[in-house]
Amino acid sequence: MFSLQSVSSLRGVFIKSTKCLPAVQNVVVKMSTSSDPKDPSFTEMCEGFFENARSFVEHRLLTKPDPPGYRTEKFEDKKHRIKGTLDVMKPCADVLSVMFPIKRDNGEFKLIQGYRAQHSHHRTPCKGGIRYSDDVDIDEVQALATLMTYKCAVVDVPFGGAKGGIKINPSEYSQSELEKITRRFTVELAKKNFIGPGLDVPAPDMGTGEREMSWIADSFDMTLGYGNMNAYACVTGKPVHLGGIHGRISATGRGVFHGIDNFLNSEKYSGLVGLEPGLRGKTFIVQGFGNVGLHTCRYLHRAGARCIGIMERDGNLYNEDGIDPKELEDYKLDNDGSIKGFPGAKMTEENLLEAECDILVPAANEKQITIKNAHKIKAKVIAEGANGPTTPAAERVLIENNKLVIPDMYLNAGGVTVSYFEWLKNINHVSFGRLTWKYEKEANFNLLASVQESLETHFKSNIPIRPSEGFLQKIAGASERDIVHSGLEFTMERSAKVRGPIPVK
Repeated sequence: MFSLQSVSSLRGVFIKSTKCLPAVQNVVVKMSTSSDPKDPSFTEMCEGFFENARSFVEHRLLTKPDPPGYRTEKFEDKKHRIKGTLDVMKPCADVLSVMFPIKRDNGEFKLIQGYRAQHSHHRTPCKGGIRYSDDVDIDEVQALATLMTYKCAVVDVPFGGAKGGIKINPSEYSQSELEKITRRFTVELAKKNFIGPGLDVPAPDMGTGEREMSWIADSFDMTLGYGNMNAYACVTGKPVHLGGIHGRISATGRGVFHGIDNFLNSEKYSGLVGLEPGLRGKTFIVQGFGNVGLHTCRYLHRAGARCIGIMERDGNLYNEDGIDPKELEDYKLDNDGSIKGFPGAKMTEENLLEAECDILVPAANEKQITIKNAHKIKAKVIAEGANGPTTPAAERVLIENNKLVIPDMYLNAGGVTVSYFEWLKNINHVSFGRLTWKYEKEANFNLLASVQESLETHFKSNIPIRPSEGFLQKIAGASERDIVHSGLEFTMERSAKVRGPIPVK
């Protein structure tokens, strides 16, 4: 067991600009067998990230004075202790691989492969999503679990990192088959102590959502968690009526928005790439109009930025005058998930990753910006909403070309932040705001009455106090949604400003 002090001190390394070391980024890519140093495997990239970060922090820990009252030790002993701590932080502590059969709707039997990796138990429970994808393998979940530990540290969420996955394409299975798979996988995790409110808490990821999380919670509650009043805290991302929390679905996209907003509202960082501070009037292109991309579009649009391009599996949309995210969302829902034929923009064969814009948000798959196309990127800001959309070699090219890269380790941490709030709600067994809502409402009305009484006493006349529209909206106190949104915004702002970039020596 060890402290996150050494990881937390890396926050400045994670927030990069054109004057930061290019290789210090959480880059998550799909498993690759390539030995090309410009296209390393998932594990190699994860290890490279760790070693680069380690080179920054090891010397600082060695020279940092010990806290008052801490036992004194020789320099060599301290050096060995710090090296040992960092060595422990590198590999995954536990990895589970399971294989189980399910009976399909047509009577056939199918073997299902699933994985769960727990990187570190320094803080419990471990935390990380479960994804359903054909690309899932044991190497991927170990690397993602490792990076989850560091992501939690960046936003100061007290969890160890974990990740899980089932190697299936969910679109090829019916709802009843997916339920069988999810419930059986939950039982396998429970038998091996890889799930529990104080042990390991999964969440949605690629290919999963509220539905799968509700199945997991119910299966755990009926098996290992039977009789445990905290059983539904075994997973986050649940529907609100089953212990979920308002704002969880939009959390990752909202976090991406706040991260972009934090940097572009800074004269220092916006000036580095030749932009005026603020989001209003900025143009942006989003790759992937799924959960993350959709909500990122929504919030950027509301802030006054203009979406000029959307990239999806079934085509690309472009409109220089702007695309309304709500209209596109409604159209997609009415057309079986397709954006083809959307009347608010034209379909284009152009690779919009390389189109002119102020902000590019890759929010789809990994390894989208590579050494092959990095020199063609015209966007001034690359905001990594997806896991590992940029390879290390491509990142070096971007920074050499004076681009601001906001890394995924910080930018898409909104999901785990709000998952933490949901877990707290489940452990405390009370909704945020429930204990204070009525009190705050009465206190605000008493405040208005006190002000009115004081004015009338002073001026000896009737002076009615009329609250503004904004005050009337807040007078009842903060709802759960208000508290969640405020907590997420504070977390993203604090994490961005705790420490600036560490310059290259």
